[in-house]
Amino acid sequence: MLMLIGPVRFRVQPFNATEYTHSHGASHVEKPVMGARPPMEWTGDETESWSIRAVLFPETFGGESALITLALMRKSGLPQYMMRGDGTLMGWVVITSVTEKSTYLDASGVGKVIEVDLGLRRSGAPSVGGYVQGISDLFGGLFG
Repeated sequence: MLMLIGPVRFRVQPFNATEYTHSHGASHVEKPVMGARPPMEWTGDETESWSIRAVLFPETFGGESALITLALMRKSGLPQYMMRGDGTLMGWVVITSVTEKSTYLDASGVGKVIEVDLGLRRSGAPSVGGYVQGISDLFGGLFG
């Protein structure tokens, strides 16, 4: 496994995460003073974000259900747990965007290669009740 976001596993097949970017920073406020450079006061961490690029080959390996699940997770707004394939716990994130690019379309208009770009932002953990209800709604949307 390369990465896990909620119930979606990124593996070499069928849904391969090919790269990711992790951005994080700190916020500072400038304190004006006379005759000197202004000191900077640290006010806290900025929101962490990730972008993940993945590719799937639906004709050869399948994987379309992962795209549907990612879209439903984004639409739900429910925080999802993220873990890197080496077991590093990345924490709770929300999916802010899912962008698909299909190339080499077959006769029915389905791409033989689908590139996916995900936008994620750090989030607090959901309440237990909210998470259970959200998962139920998510999978109800998948199968209902």
